[in-house]
Amino acid sequence: MIDPAAPEAQAARLAEHADHFSACFGGEAAPRIFFSPGRVNLFGGHLDYNGGPVMPTAIDRGTFFAVRPRKDRLIRLASTQESEGLEVDLEALPKAPLGRWVDYPLGVLLDLLDGASQEERSRCSSGFEILFGGDLPIGAGLSSSASMCVGMALVLDRVWELGLDSAERVRSALRAERNFVGVQCGIMDPFAVGFARPDHLLWLDCKDETYEHLPLDMSRLAILVADTGVKRKLAAGEFNLRVEQCASAFAKLAPHCPSAKVLRDVSAEELERHGEHLDPLERRRARHVIDEVERTFLARERLLAGDLETMAAQMFLAHDSLRELYEVSCAELDCLVDAAREAPGALGSRLTGAGFGGCTVALVEREAIEDVQAVLFERFERNFGRRPTIQVFGGDDGPREVPL
Repeated sequence: MIDPAAPEAQAARLAEHADHFSACFGGEAAPRIFFSPGRVNLFGGHLDYNGGPVMPTAIDRGTFFAVRPRKDRLIRLASTQESEGLEVDLEALPKAPLGRWVDYPLGVLLDLLDGASQEERSRCSSGFEILFGGDLPIGAGLSSSASMCVGMALVLDRVWELGLDSAERVRSALRAERNFVGVQCGIMDPFAVGFARPDHLLWLDCKDETYEHLPLDMSRLAILVADTGVKRKLAAGEFNLRVEQCASAFAKLAPHCPSAKVLRDVSAEELERHGEHLDPLERRRARHVIDEVERTFLARERLLAGDLETMAAQMFLAHDSLRELYEVSCAELDCLVDAAREAPGALGSRLTGAGFGGCTVALVEREAIEDVQAVLFERFERNFGRRPTIQVFGGDDGPREVPL
């Protein structure tokens, strides 16, 4: 369905979340409400941990937080989307992941406590209760984890009055995922969430962490996200495996490419000359990274020149590479992208997120939304006997407290 998620609709969902909090935790004091968006990445698939450029944008779906401070040191975490929460004293926080959704906010909590100064620790002495929820599909490749972690950093920053800036909150979220949860993710997802700007793509160079906002004409274009309904059960392990394969490929190429600091720096010519040092699997992974860097720079160039058709067409080429060289696609994702190739008004499409299921993202002419949607529905239903969930997303301002 097409659901533009108007601001008033989101406000109603956040108010409902506050009601859920009262039902969950009781008490008379109203909670504070926070929102943190998800993201879609249009260009630069699997480049962030290889030091490459990426072009994501935040979306107007995300994670809801209802939080209320306590006078004791008890931490209570619950979710409208998961049955089991966590209740623990600040002095007895788990030091290892529990293998559940609470690992993400818990990782941020531990990170901020570990990095707090003596003065800040005095402000981190009170407990709180938080109800998590939202309207972002979990496990769909829309970065629900970064949405939760960056949002959690904001919540703790405001509740404990730590005075963190956006960059510090992004860093905490990134450390939580890498060091506590154990997903060796790149910097793109928390940056895309933490530095969001509506109607803009975030150009992020993951080698030196420089970034800028590039305007995208959303009066002409719409971002259409189609959810295959395939949960990315293998994504974490396979993702870490891709990180290892790329690291191994670079370690073997680096002696022959002395100016290269990361895999992104290796040129196509250097890979051609020195590719015999890689096994066939590593060569495919490296080929994807190197070609994807070129595609992403071309997409940026064409966007700034106003050539949206050539820019968006790089998405189709990226998906082909993600399917054939990086091997992170699946039949359902391929079906939706192939359907978009044949749909008039769809300028480009590819899988978004790590892959192995989840969603595709497409740039679509705004007047063609319903026609493109119909083509995707028909093709997917013919192949898999069911319909995907299709939504049109707007941009977002980034993590924030929301007055009700």
